[in-house]
Amino acid sequence: MKFEDLYNSNKNLVYNLALQYVQNCEDAEEITQDVFVSVHKSLNSFKEQSKLSTWIHRITINKSLDFIKSRQRKKRFGIFYSLFSENSIEEKYEKPEFNHPGVQLENKEALQQLFKNINQLSDNQKTALILSKIEQKTQAEIAEIMNLSNKAVESLIQRAKTSLQKNITSQEGN
Repeated sequence: MKFEDLYNSNKNLVYNLALQYVQNCEDAEEITQDVFVSVHKSLNSFKEQSKLSTWIHRITINKSLDFIKSRQRKKRFGIFYSLFSENSIEEKYEKPEFNHPGVQLENKEALQQLFKNINQLSDNQKTALILSKIEQKTQAEIAEIMNLSNKAVESLIQRAKTSLQKNITSQEGN
């Protein structure tokens, strides 16, 4: 398969999955570019032990999580730097404004709060929940993408739902 065909058939999948992690169009576009650079560099070493789409899902998830961790490190550095400097650069590293296409203005605040709660989950719980509820993957597909057993995926999804429910209930009580 030519790289151009691979890109055209998977670019929306990669972009949409990255968008679920970062909730910002520009960041999702950056992650999409990073994913396809990695795919292009590693395509010859793909061993076909799993489906190509599974491999691309894994790369996208890892790049998305790495992007979030990098942003958090930069934010921590900005806070540390601002302690010793008159010019605060903390704002430069704040999470960008919630910018998810297709979200109507009246739903934006509620969805922003939901994603805020999802972002508080562990990486594995977040990934399992996104793949299950947003990407509509089967438990078997999620297990293959995450390289886990079906039971482990089931447990992750259940714990994610429980954690989300607790967070939402505690917020409503405030």
